[in-house]
Amino acid sequence: MHSIVSEKGQVTIPKKLRKRLGLTAGVVLEFREQNGKLIGQKKIEGSPFDDWVGKGKLPFGNSASAYLKQIRGK
Repeated sequence: MHSIVSEKGQVTIPKKLRKRLGLTAGVVLEFREQNGKLIGQKKIEGSPFDDWVGKGKLPFGNSASAYLKQIRGK
C-alpha cells in the first residue's frame, strides 16, 4: 500500500489499514522519526485523573492515613 504526500503535507491512510487499526474520525495520531522512518501511532489517552495526581495537599502536612485518623478520631 502507498499514499502520496500532498502540497500541504497531508497523506491518506489506506482504508484497509484504517479499518484494521481502528483509526476512525477523531482519533489522534502521534508521529516520530526513528532511524529515518516515520512512525505513527494512536495517542494513548490517560485517565482524566492523571492530571490531578499529586496536586492536592492535606492539612498540616499529614499523610492520607494520618489525616483520616485525625478527622475520624482515633
